[in-house]
Amino acid sequence: MSDSYVAFVRHGEKLLLLCRSDSDPDFADHWDGVYGVGIDEEEVIGRVVECTGIPAESLTAVRYAPARGVSMGNRLTDMTPWLVVSDTDDVIPGGLYVEYQWIDPGDIVIDDREHSTTRNLCYTEDREGGHVDRLLRDMYGDVSSYLYVVKTGIGSEQRVAVEMQARLSGSGSLAMIQNEIFAILHPPTMRGYVMVESSARHHVERLIGRTGGRDRKTRGVMLSTPIKNAKAVLGGQNSAEAPLLDILPYLEPKAVTSGIEVGCIVEIITGAFKGEKARVVSVAESKEEVSMELYEADIPMTLNMRGDHVRVIERVE
Repeated sequence: MSDSYVAFVRHGEKLLLLCRSDSDPDFADHWDGVYGVGIDEEEVIGRVVECTGIPAESLTAVRYAPARGVSMGNRLTDMTPWLVVSDTDDVIPGGLYVEYQWIDPGDIVIDDREHSTTRNLCYTEDREGGHVDRLLRDMYGDVSSYLYVVKTGIGSEQRVAVEMQARLSGSGSLAMIQNEIFAILHPPTMRGYVMVESSARHHVERLIGRTGGRDRKTRGVMLSTPIKNAKAVLGGQNSAEAPLLDILPYLEPKAVTSGIEVGCIVEIITGAFKGEKARVVSVAESKEEVSMELYEADIPMTLNMRGDHVRVIERVE
C-alpha cells in the first residue's frame, strides 16, 4: 500500500466530490475525493473528518484497493483508493477544500453545466504522462462499482444474461474477472437491454466478447468469443457508466397490473382465450387481477385474469 490515498465518501447511492481551493499548488479549483497521506484506516478516517466535517462515528472505512500510479504536478505518486461510507450527507468543507457536491457516480465526467464537478477532475494523467481522463472514475470503480447497460437483440435478453452467468461460473480465460462482475440483471420492462454491475467497463466488454466496442477500427484484441446477440456496452469511452437515477426505476418491482387502466384494450397472451381482445372494466391491484369483457366474441363474456396474462394494445385517451 502507498502512503498517498484518495478516499471516496459515499452516502446511500451518492458520491461526495470536493473542490480544492484556488491556492492549491497541484490542482487548483479541481474536484477530487479526500486526498491524504497515511497507510491505515485510522489515518484515513481522521483525514475525512478534517476535510468534510463529518464526525468519525458517522464514518466507516469499507475497503481499499491496489495503488494506481498518477502524475501530480512534477512528481509521480502511487495513489491508493479507499471507500468510506457515511450515514449523513451534512458536509462542511475543510483543509484543501472549499466546495462540495453529492453526485451520482455515473455522472463523474459528464460535461454538463449543471454538474460543474465534471469539468475539472484531479488525477487525469497516468505515470507515463498519457492523458487518462477516466482515472478518478477508475479509482472509484476499484473500491466500488458501476452499472453498465449491454445492448442485446430484442427477445434475447434472458439468453444473453444466462450466457454471461455461464461464462463467469467457468474456469477458463474469464475466471480472472469473476471478482469484477458483481451482478447481472434483466429487468422485464426493458426489452433489448441487460444490466451488469461491475468495477469497470472493460470487464463487461471482455465478458461479452466485444472489447473496444462495436467499431471494428477501435477494437482491441478479441480476448473472448462474442456472445450471440450481445451487441455492445452502451455509451462512449468517456461516459459508459449508467447513472443510477436513470436505472433505478426499472429495477423497482412493480405490480403486474401497473399501467393497466379501466377502458384499456388488451390482448390475452396465454390460456384458452389466447389472442382474444378485450376491454378492461375493472382493476383489482390487491389481487393483481383485471376484469374484462371479450367484446369481439360471439357471446360477450366477462373474464378475470392476472395482469401479466394480458398486454395493453390500446390505452385510454
